[in-house]
Amino acid sequence: MSQQAAYATGLPAVIRGEEAFLAARRAKRLQALLGGAILLGCLLAAAWMSEVRPATLWAGLPRIGEYFARILPDLRWGVLFADAETEGSLAFWMYRLPEWSWLILETANMAALATLMGSVSALLLAFPAARNIAPSGMVFHVTRRFLESLRTVPEIVYALIFVWAFGIGPLAGILAIALHSAGANGKLFAEAIENADLRPWEAVRAAGGSWVQGCRYALLPQVLPNILSYVLLRFEVNIRSASVIGFVGAGGVGEELYKVISFNYYEEVSAIVLLIILTVSCLDLLSERLRHAAIGRLEAAR
Repeated sequence: MSQQAAYATGLPAVIRGEEAFLAARRAKRLQALLGGAILLGCLLAAAWMSEVRPATLWAGLPRIGEYFARILPDLRWGVLFADAETEGSLAFWMYRLPEWSWLILETANMAALATLMGSVSALLLAFPAARNIAPSGMVFHVTRRFLESLRTVPEIVYALIFVWAFGIGPLAGILAIALHSAGANGKLFAEAIENADLRPWEAVRAAGGSWVQGCRYALLPQVLPNILSYVLLRFEVNIRSASVIGFVGAGGVGEELYKVISFNYYEEVSAIVLLIILTVSCLDLLSERLRHAAIGRLEAAR
């Protein structure tokens, strides 16, 4: 058969393939358009149910700008570095800096202790919550549902309960953040275990090791870098949470922030918010360095 005849014979197959490709592309575009229309309809329905109105947003935007204008400090360059008695100076704006710094330190301590307590509990619950190594289906489902219940309830709700039980103070905030951290980290730890290589686990079990020994010596060394990364990330998140739950009397700088907002001490609001932002930024940078250093050492050891 000549080359021209072979080309003519294969031409219909090429045309059919091209037509099939174009039909598949049209079908995908139609599916994308249909999915986009459904998504848009759901968003509009959610906005209608939530009473999100463009007119309301437009009317409220100037008020947001007005509030931010009020909380900005009245700093004056001529007296910027004067003492705390001079209005318009940095010292006048930050006149309660020692007290606020102590409250921020208390907030950081709350977040650190809560992260430690929650992460230890999460690690103990993560192994039975991992589908690939759970002792039984019943244990897996019960542990997973328990972790879900812990992280479903917001920290501020836990804080309200513990403030009622233990009174106003940091203890309520620590317990509230610890419970939520246990639920959140438990899920992340369990998923890291599910993605681990099971060959060391099978070797330990085949050698007569118990389930606990398999978790300790076969799986924990594999997932430890991920666990450390999740713990440090949760610590960063808990700094923010500890600043918020103080609004319900759970200690920390959030309680002071709630007071100055309630009494409309506008310049003090901006001072505390700025200190919180600086603290979170510094802790984020420090946590990132610690996370990379710890993960690097663990991977080098392996």
